[in-house]
Amino acid sequence: MRNYYWLFLLLMLCACNGEVAVPTADGEVKHISTDDYMNTVVDAYLYGYPLLLMNYTKELTTNVIEPHPTVPKAPINQLGHYRQFPDHNSTGVVKPNVDTYYSIAWFDLSQGPQVLHMPANERYYLLCLYDAFTNVFANPGTRTTGSDEIDLLILGPDHTYADTTGYTVLRSPTDMAWLIGRIETYNDHDGSTVVRQIQDQMSLIPFSSIGDSSYVAPNGNVVDAEILPPVKQMEELSTEQFINKLSTLMKDQQAAPYDEDLLRRMATIGIEAGQQFELPTDNFILSQKLKAIPSVVHKRMRKRKANPDPALMKNNWTIITSKLGDYKDDYLMRSYVSFVGLGANLAEDAIYPFTTLDSDGKTLDGDKSYTIHMDASALPPVKAFWSLTAYNPDDFLIDHGYDRYAINSNDSLHYNDDGSLDLVIQSQPPSKRSTENWLPVKDDEEFSLTMRLYWPTDGVLKDQWIPPSIIPKDK
Repeated sequence: MRNYYWLFLLLMLCACNGEVAVPTADGEVKHISTDDYMNTVVDAYLYGYPLLLMNYTKELTTNVIEPHPTVPKAPINQLGHYRQFPDHNSTGVVKPNVDTYYSIAWFDLSQGPQVLHMPANERYYLLCLYDAFTNVFANPGTRTTGSDEIDLLILGPDHTYADTTGYTVLRSPTDMAWLIGRIETYNDHDGSTVVRQIQDQMSLIPFSSIGDSSYVAPNGNVVDAEILPPVKQMEELSTEQFINKLSTLMKDQQAAPYDEDLLRRMATIGIEAGQQFELPTDNFILSQKLKAIPSVVHKRMRKRKANPDPALMKNNWTIITSKLGDYKDDYLMRSYVSFVGLGANLAEDAIYPFTTLDSDGKTLDGDKSYTIHMDASALPPVKAFWSLTAYNPDDFLIDHGYDRYAINSNDSLHYNDDGSLDLVIQSQPPSKRSTENWLPVKDDEEFSLTMRLYWPTDGVLKDQWIPPSIIPKDK
């Protein structure tokens, strides 16, 4: 990752000799080399990318009066539940999964601590909690806390309480936090019965209202009925707009200790919480390069997705097992993971191998047919379950006309006599094979595949198992 980071800078930032005059708070002017200035703005962009993307996602999914009955939208500090699987029309979050029902909540912990109740249940579930920068700060669920009833007291960075008896205390490093809850769901009927009952027993209320039977969650506000998908909003921001949005958001979110060096560098060029920022205009070359940052970053993100780091690739699958959900100061990885799949879990809870390439290194294309063969001894080693999902070039589910977006190990898959498994990926139903093993895609459209391995074994975490190659076959 670090090698790629410096390559990224070298490719983008050819030297533009000179200095930039930066006014200081005391009315003086200091001079910073154009290279240092450029490097600092790029680092600030990568640092702030997840924060802005989280904020736009929050604005989209809290833009309701009350919890939405069919999709996970709810006002701040309230639970929203999926009551059905997402489809190709779901564009709120990139790479939605179709093997669990989501339960989501956006927290503003400056309003006080919140209590999240999870009932006892026998389903695999995960309640992943993210700070404002997409770092996982807690992950209660089947793997970590078991299947018993649990009450989670979620605190902001400045909250202190003397008596928290009966609660599992979770502290967020930032006042903005995000819950993505996932409950294993077999099919629509299972979701509407068993899983819905579990969701109905979940609750989220302010700690200050515990014991108050009259508490009613307040209504939210609809600000704008038409909100663009968050990544699209990000791409439309100019560098100056991005930095000023970042400065505004930084006012309300605590930085981590490992951010201090970068924040000091950012402050030297005027990027500080709550401060207005303007790009320098006295160096034409530097000015043009600064303006190009959003376009170049997104182009390189897309290129990196299509041509992943070889060090992370096995059988042309990209597999990230280190730092996932716990990025520290690796701002490039954090922003890249946000771009390809906002809200990644810790590797111990789930790993998401993904690919855009077949076994020949060619881009996956709906005009071709592909197979994946797994020997009986080489099925995905997980303690929960696994799935395989196809996505369009924008990382949303494919509009192919079939009500089938993933293959799941809980499905009634057809196994060969020797226990092996063959999966088929193509635009039309296979004529000679079981359709249970078929994953539809769309003609004339490139696509990507994501495998989800829930509660992976050590064999996966230590790279002793990797997904099999995707074998192409011309139609």
